[in-house]
Amino acid sequence: MSFARLSFGGQIEGSMGTFIGHVYPGLFLFLHGLYQAVVISKAVIFSDSLLYPSPPRSKGRCARLWKISYGGLLKMVTGCLLTVYEVSCVKGGLILMNRELPPTFMYPKEWQHLTMFILLTLNGCVDFVSKNVLPQRCVGLEKGTLVLIIYELLLLMVSHVKESEGVELHVHSLLILVVFLLLLVFTAELWAPNMPHLQLMETFLILMMGSWLIQAGFILYRPVSGYPWQDDDISDIMFVTTFFCWHVMIDALCLLGIYGFSSFWHRCYTPSLKLTGPKEAPYYASPPGPLYKLLQEVEQSEKEDQVLLFSKSSPETGPTVAGTSSTSPSSCGLLSHEHGTLLGEGNGLEG
Repeated sequence: MSFARLSFGGQIEGSMGTFIGHVYPGLFLFLHGLYQAVVISKAVIFSDSLLYPSPPRSKGRCARLWKISYGGLLKMVTGCLLTVYEVSCVKGGLILMNRELPPTFMYPKEWQHLTMFILLTLNGCVDFVSKNVLPQRCVGLEKGTLVLIIYELLLLMVSHVKESEGVELHVHSLLILVVFLLLLVFTAELWAPNMPHLQLMETFLILMMGSWLIQAGFILYRPVSGYPWQDDDISDIMFVTTFFCWHVMIDALCLLGIYGFSSFWHRCYTPSLKLTGPKEAPYYASPPGPLYKLLQEVEQSEKEDQVLLFSKSSPETGPTVAGTSSTSPSSCGLLSHEHGTLLGEGNGLEG
């Protein structure tokens, strides 16, 4: 099984059944995770919003380039390239059914790979449309589409390993575990899209998924020793789990190192940026609407009324005795208004 997979995987299993088919998607996911780690580190350091980061101070072309969804564009380009590569790797073309009677489906795994790449392209399209085409960004649409895509990916991967066994089954089972945890995190982000803890877990799992896909390519198709892993050797299967645990530790250290380096860099080489971020990240998941502005206007009008009432009643109350505690403007105005007549009468009686 392992020898056949190592020697003839490119002819039997299409693009994802080769070393390149595992390494390229894994490399894309790993680099995407590194980018997400840098973005989250910067947001945590400056207490910035993860969904609506502060734009640069410069205006014009730089400000317009800042608003472009580069992540969505990269997903679309990567998905299209992987789709073309998948189709080109199948000799004779990727056909759905043969012409025999009764007809049977052809290349089931390749069609599953193709579906995965199309889902990646659609995810990039949704991100780009939400951030650059719609008048207002729709975070719920982005997160909902992502949850649906990961759910379909999990279903495809569960059925993808039906014919696998031994080392290959164990490698893909660990990958399915990462995808399942990622699905839980994305589902939680539907209700808390701006929570840094969930974003950090998402980034870590994306790094795990990418690095383990790269490792799977080396285990299944290009082992370092030059000899294929043995499916009937329990030591090989145990070391697959050991390598997975090493990936967990390395990716966690990588995430911690990115945060430490980003913190050191921004504090030492860009000290002027310390005051650019807001004091606390906004808790809303969308820009403030009419109700929020109306509440601000009502609060401002109440403050103006209190100040006006206090200014009218201040000449009648006289100077404040030293050492007495001051009250709020509204309470001072009301007390002076109520007792102003009594004070005046008392002064008249004394005279």
